Amino acid sequence: MTETISQNMAAQCLDHSRQKCAIIDVSGNERIDVSFGNLQQMTDGIARRLINHIQLGDRVGVLLGQTPWCAAAHLALWKIGAISVPLFKLLKHDALASRIKDAGINLVLCDEEGAPLFSGLAKPFITSAMGVPGDPICYTPVDGNTPAVLIYTSGTTGEPKGALHGHSLLAGHLPGVVLSHNNLGCPEDCLWTPADWAWIGGLFDVLMPGLALGVPVVASRMLKFNAEECKRIVSLCSVKNIFFPPTALRMLRGANVKITGLRSVACGGEPLGAEMLEWARIALGVTVNEFYGQTECNMVVTSCASQFPVRPGFMGRSVPGFDVQVIDDTGRPTALEGEIAIRRGAPSMMLKYWGRPVDTAIKFHGEWMLTGDRGVQDGAEIRFIGRCDDVITSSGYRIGPAEIEDCLMTHPEVVTVGVVGKPDILRTQIVKAYVVRKAGSSVTENSLKDYVKERFAAHSYPREVEFLDELPMTVTGKVIRKELRARAAKEAPS
Repeated sequence: MTETISQNMAAQCLDHSRQKCAIIDVSGNERIDVSFGNLQQMTDGIARRLINHIQLGDRVGVLLGQTPWCAAAHLALWKIGAISVPLFKLLKHDALASRIKDAGINLVLCDEEGAPLFSGLAKPFITSAMGVPGDPICYTPVDGNTPAVLIYTSGTTGEPKGALHGHSLLAGHLPGVVLSHNNLGCPEDCLWTPADWAWIGGLFDVLMPGLALGVPVVASRMLKFNAEECKRIVSLCSVKNIFFPPTALRMLRGANVKITGLRSVACGGEPLGAEMLEWARIALGVTVNEFYGQTECNMVVTSCASQFPVRPGFMGRSVPGFDVQVIDDTGRPTALEGEIAIRRGAPSMMLKYWGRPVDTAIKFHGEWMLTGDRGVQDGAEIRFIGRCDDVITSSGYRIGPAEIEDCLMTHPEVVTVGVVGKPDILRTQIVKAYVVRKAGSSVTENSLKDYVKERFAAHSYPREVEFLDELPMTVTGKVIRKELRARAAKEAPS
């Protein structure tokens, strides 16, 4: 295998013994172990069908759940030099249409259930019907900068943008994934996430790294997260390593579920507080390793409990191969609060935003890629403050919403919470909390205000608390604070 071919992400994922288990499929009614030989056959079947329909660099949509066919679809596209575009099954018509138009997609790989969604948008190909027999398909020679995957951002701070990544993306993820699971790749390791594989966290923090490392990956995506079903999957498949989005951890905590037998739990997307970390030690039997990254450059900072103590409120340390710093407005590293930035050339950094040269230029400041997140560096570790747009200015204080959310989440009757700044004539902004209570809870606004005053800080308690049935969430489970800010702005006196 030549050096350029070996950089093809499909080769990195499939180059294992044909007998070795690649995917444990429990997405149906029974457990099916899919070997690397099986996965290679599925991949080549799709590649043979497509090879005469697409050209090098064409964008092809993938709308599939957690099944072996989803893995095979991406691998087939990379193998023949196409660009895969992950699409969420939960997206509605307008969201799918905007991505298809923006990316210039003509073909979509999907299942029978998904095919009708693309009427008038793109030609659907049913992956499970694409097992075309024939000789193995050769890997297209590539290098690390050859475009391979176009992943749309979750849209928490604006319209979703397509981050174009090269074939170096997988290799760039491996060091952080290994560390976040306390040296992933031990003999009994088995990896799973309830997160959708259409999200960079599911696709490149779990599925593809697991395949590349030869660690069996469980395929089972719950349409709606269920704590007891989660426990059943772990037991059925002898799962040892899990990536949990913060929302899933909070739901497990709310259901008082305990899970045994795990070796590692990684969590990313939003910071956890000290109370959640302590709960996980008791309920899951492990110290959760938090990690940090973005669709534009992922898995750049991580904790690793097997190598250094995990500090509540801190994301961890820069992953080998990445230079992550907190910088000031001039682009220089600072010991004070500043913007978290990643030095250009990082292996998992996007090549560009698709079709958006101005947005691409704005994303960079000299040698740094700007994350839009605020943080403070303490030695080798970085503490997350909040999104630049989310930081609240009240009576001269700068307040990060994450810490207040963490405090409120320790209340036994709170399910989830979103904190934003509400415009205020006197204080510039006041802290407002939108709270989802447990069913049947009678907790009051004043009791939650007092709870934060007593446990966190008197100057940054929420001066307003509003109870909602649910919070606006992205499909990846992040609170959409921009919608809460817009709601709070409408409530503010003019």
